Amino acid sequence: MELGSEVRRRRVELGLRQAELAELAGVSERFVRAVEHDKPAIQLDSLTAVLGVLGLEFRLHVRGT
Repeated sequence: MELGSEVRRRRVELGLRQAELAELAGVSERFVRAVEHDKPAIQLDSLTAVLGVLGLEFRLHVRGT
């Protein structure tokens, strides 16, 4: 699943509007839209804040494992 669609799915599941998520995470509504649309250039610290509000985490793994 793509990051944007998972963020959108979880936001809707929690009953949050994009503006509400943005306010809770301390980012702009425009940033939330960018994440949900899988824009290629986003700030990691802001992404981490959005994911934290949604109860999600960002993990890295070595490909092929």
